[in-house]
Amino acid sequence: MRNVLPEPDRAVLVGRSLGLRGAVNARDLGGYRTAGGRAVRGGVVLRSDGLNRVTAEDLDPLGALGLRAVVDLRSAEEIREAGPDRVPEGVATHHLPLLARDFDINLTLRTALADRNPRKQRGLLGDGRAAAMMTGLYRWFVTDLVARERFAALLRLLADPDGVPLLFHCSAGKDRTGWAAALVLTALGVERETVFADYLLTNERSAAVVDRVLDDFGSRGLMREPELLRPVFRADRDYLDAAFAEVEAGWSGFDAFWREGLGLDEDVLNGLRANLLDGAAV
Repeated sequence: MRNVLPEPDRAVLVGRSLGLRGAVNARDLGGYRTAGGRAVRGGVVLRSDGLNRVTAEDLDPLGALGLRAVVDLRSAEEIREAGPDRVPEGVATHHLPLLARDFDINLTLRTALADRNPRKQRGLLGDGRAAAMMTGLYRWFVTDLVARERFAALLRLLADPDGVPLLFHCSAGKDRTGWAAALVLTALGVERETVFADYLLTNERSAAVVDRVLDDFGSRGLMREPELLRPVFRADRDYLDAAFAEVEAGWSGFDAFWREGLGLDEDVLNGLRANLLDGAAV
């Protein structure tokens, strides 16, 4: 996927992978164009899956990014189970936990795998239940006050003059990270279809990992129908669309959501533009 910048004859690969072996969904948000003709600067705002799995070989390319901060959106329980981030020395770390008790994906996964009864697994995940849980999660991103406060805190960090380069992540780099990226790009004026394209890029980057995990669940006898979990592991346009629909339903539009839902003002928006956008509006 390529995106042309305003400068003549200059093109960049948008969604550029960071090339981390332990975080296959780590990528740059740079290169996306706004409706006003500007482009997101490369190397300043980065999204990723969990950094707890980065290898020793990944630390050099991570260090080369010149990161000032890493924001971890995982819950405390996820960090205890999977491990803390591995980041280069000198990088500030911020923990902004997002956990929806009613839509706890990790709990659902553990429950499904703990009980190997195919009928119970189908009762938990089948007939659209897994997808409905995911849609509910994305609505929660918008309707829950604490969730909105955590996403707003991330946006303030990105707007800080000394805040970037910054990388934010959750576990898979798909849901919490996906909505965070959608907020950033939308605030900067990137068109909605491009926002969706960035979100869905997760499916391409994580496909091999997801297939391997589902195959493993089947071969080990943990699930007779591991495909029941695919709606949990994939990015789906309907999920992100549900979040945007909640914005429209509750605040009549993104501008009102920015001010009233996220509690952010024009100073934060101007800070994002100054930190994250190249050039000037055309």
